[in-house]
Amino acid sequence: MITIPYSAAFSTYFCYVSGFIYGQLLDFLRNLVDWWNATNLDQGYAPILLGLEGFYVRHFYLRMQDCFGRPISSPPDAWFDMVERVSNNKNKTLKRTTKVSRCLNLGSYNYLGFASTDEFCTPRVIESLKKYSVSTCSTGADGGMTALHTELEKAVADFVGKLAAIVTGMGYVTNSAILPVLIGKGGLIISDSLNHNSIINGARGSGATIKVFQHNTPSHLENLLRESIINGQLRTHRPWKKIIVVVEGIYSMEGEICKLPEIVSICKIYKAYVYLDEAHSIGTIGKTGRGVCELLDVDTADVDIMMGTFTKSFGSCGGYIAGSKELIQYLKYTCPAHLYATSMSLPAAQQIISSIKVILGEDGSSRGAQKLAKVCENSNYFRSELQKLGFVVLGDYDSPVIPIMLYNPTKIPAFSRECLKWNVAVVVVSFPVTPPLLARARICISAAHTHDDMVKALEVISKVGDMVGIKYFPAELKKPQLEESRVTME
Repeated sequence: MITIPYSAAFSTYFCYVSGFIYGQLLDFLRNLVDWWNATNLDQGYAPILLGLEGFYVRHFYLRMQDCFGRPISSPPDAWFDMVERVSNNKNKTLKRTTKVSRCLNLGSYNYLGFASTDEFCTPRVIESLKKYSVSTCSTGADGGMTALHTELEKAVADFVGKLAAIVTGMGYVTNSAILPVLIGKGGLIISDSLNHNSIINGARGSGATIKVFQHNTPSHLENLLRESIINGQLRTHRPWKKIIVVVEGIYSMEGEICKLPEIVSICKIYKAYVYLDEAHSIGTIGKTGRGVCELLDVDTADVDIMMGTFTKSFGSCGGYIAGSKELIQYLKYTCPAHLYATSMSLPAAQQIISSIKVILGEDGSSRGAQKLAKVCENSNYFRSELQKLGFVVLGDYDSPVIPIMLYNPTKIPAFSRECLKWNVAVVVVSFPVTPPLLARARICISAAHTHDDMVKALEVISKVGDMVGIKYFPAELKKPQLEESRVTME
C-alpha cells in the first residue's frame, strides 16, 4: 500500500485542478479567436483527438515532452550517448542537434548487459547476418521459418521448462495477438488490475468476459473465481467455456514479484488456466535466470501458458509463448502473429540463442552466473540505499525494476531534467499510464552497472531529490507497498 503524505496529495490535486482551470480558460480564448477568424476549410471534419485527450496533450504533456522519447546514438549499455534537442516554440516541437551527452543509463531494460557488444554473442550474430541476411521477408507460416528459428524455439522451451514454444517478432504482439486465439466468447479472463497494456488489449480483443482482481491479492482472486463459477456467464448463467487467470512475473511499473504459488494453488482448485507474463522476470530472477517459477519454487507444469519477451534480459527483440506441444501446434495454425507477421529477424534470433547459452554457461565460462548475481546485487543495493535516503520506493527485493514515487506532476519534468543535467538518464511515468496521484520515476538496473555507477546515480538522485522535494519519508519507516485500489494518507 502506498502511503501518500497529505502535503503531496494536496499539492498534486492543486496542480491538476489549477492546470485544468487554466487550460480551459486558454481553450475558451483560443476558440473565441478561431471563431472570429473562422474559415470553411475545416468544416465537416471530426476532431482527430477526443476532447480530454487533446486537452491533456496540449496543457500537460507538451510542457514536459522533452522528458520522453529522448533519442540515443549508441548501444543502450550502462552508459550511452543521448542526442540533445532544442525547442523554439515552447516545447511544442523538438529539434535534434548534433550534440550528444554521455549519460548513465537508468532507463533501458538491459538487465544482463547483453544489449552492447558481447564477446560470445556478437561474433555469432554477425555470422548469422552474413549467412541469412536481416530478414526472411516472409511469414513463419510461408517461407519464413529457418533452422535458426527452430533452434530458438527449442532453446526457449528447454530454458523455461516447457515441451514446446513459439516465437514472434514483437513482445507486445505476443500478448495482444495470442490471447484472442486462446479464448473467445463464452470464456472468462480474470486479470490482475495492474497487468500490462498488451494484456489488456489482447483480453479486449478476445471477446471474452473480463474481470479484474486486486493487484497481487490471491484472496480476492479466489473470491472472484468462486462467484464467477457459481453465477456462470452473464445473462444466461451457463457454465464458462474456459477460465484463464492472467498475471505477470514482475510488474513493470511497480517492480513487485507475483505471488505465484498462492495463485497457482487457487487456480488448481477451481480448474482455471494460468497465463504467466514473464517479460521482466525471465532472465533476471531465479538461481539460473529461469524466472519467477524458479525463484518461488513453482513447477512449470502448473503454469499452462508461459509468455515472455526477448527485449529485456536477452538484448534482442520479440516474444515467446511456451506450453504443451498441442498448445503450440494449435497456435502455429491459428495465431495471427505467426500466420501474417514477418518472422523474427535472424540476427535477433541468434542473439537470443547465444545469450541463453551464456546464461547457462554453455559458452564455457561462468559469465552468465556472474551476470545474474550482479543484477541481483545491484538491484538490492540500489533499492536499500534509496530507502535509506528517504525516497518512497516500490517493489520487492531481487527485482531490477525500482520505481521512485514523485506524485506531483510538476516534479516529473523537474526530476528528469535535473538528473539529465548531471548526466543521469531516467525514465519518468505519469498519467494516463499511472493514476493521477501516482506519478513516478522508474529505474531499471543492469548487470552492466558497476558499483561506481551505482554510487554516482545515488549521489545525483539524492541531490535532485532534495532539490525537487521528493524525500517524503524518514529512512527508518517501513518500505511502502503498492495496492492500486487502496491509497491512504499520512
